[in-house]
Amino acid sequence: MIVWLNGAFSAGKTSTARELTELIPDSTLYDPEVIGGVLKHLVPPKRMGEVGDYQDLPVWRRLVVDAAAALLAEVGGVLVVPMTLLRQEYRDEIFGGLAARRIPVRHVLLAVDETILRERIAGREEFADDPERSESVRRWALDHIAPYREALPWLHADAYAVETGDLTPREVAERVADAVRSDAAGACQIVQTPEPTAETLAAGVLLFDEEDRVLLVDPTYKPGWEFPGGVVEPGEAPARAGMREVAEEIGIELPAVPRLLVVDWEPPKPPGYGGLRFLFDGGRLAGADARRLLLPGAELRGWRFVTEGEAAALLPPVRLSRLRWALRAREQGRPLNLEAGVPVG
Repeated sequence: MIVWLNGAFSAGKTSTARELTELIPDSTLYDPEVIGGVLKHLVPPKRMGEVGDYQDLPVWRRLVVDAAAALLAEVGGVLVVPMTLLRQEYRDEIFGGLAARRIPVRHVLLAVDETILRERIAGREEFADDPERSESVRRWALDHIAPYREALPWLHADAYAVETGDLTPREVAERVADAVRSDAAGACQIVQTPEPTAETLAAGVLLFDEEDRVLLVDPTYKPGWEFPGGVVEPGEAPARAGMREVAEEIGIELPAVPRLLVVDWEPPKPPGYGGLRFLFDGGRLAGADARRLLLPGAELRGWRFVTEGEAAALLPPVRLSRLRWALRAREQGRPLNLEAGVPVG
């Protein structure tokens, strides 16, 4: 199990985490910030210069999950993680990766009034012998107050909040420990299928509104938008898998088997194994049907109908290419065979 302490910079996460390891039996402190430090020595400087924060590196988010799983396999028990996550898609990716490894996460927000937060930041002295470096840390923390404020709605909706106020780190840790023991801070409900160990089959379904815009959904467990659909189960026909996923994800029962638009062979790209990806034409949803779309589970955060141009800003390149060829196939009235997103045959 993981107890993830989230909150603004200078909210007291690390000091609370140290106290918490004394209160929760068989617990270990795991600070993902050290992974960021390691990446400075591993990732080429040019790539590091392209991001403003090491959290923006996909390799950091993956290594946070991999290291947590490896550490739990080594020491067992509970990992206490003091780490600020202000971007919901990063939280989704990391917690989803942990869920794929069947590692439950108790998400706790250390909430603090902004006035108190600013006072704490002003009093920080990280490097007694280097005032300039300490000032840089204070500026960093101040610059992230606004993103923290913007993230508060989803943080409060997702995490168990502990108002720290004038509490000492020990008192905060005691409240967190009580919340974990009583299940008040329950396991995060994010879901994720296990990572594949071989090539997979996946089926997606394109649904359109009356303006011929295509439906995209926003998964909670991976970055980027997607089409309704998912992995084809053993012994299941791809088109039927697409119908099942549409019903499960958005509550729409398709009246007929959808027509094939494209089949795309996705080559292996470590750590992925690739496989066949099907896209089907689920047809046009009437206005009433479009308005009754449901998000019944924890897998999806939202949905929207978009034009092809709007999809370019939401879909990762591989999915965008697949969508574009699927739309051309729909226009031409014949399916296309793709290899790595390029028509063949």
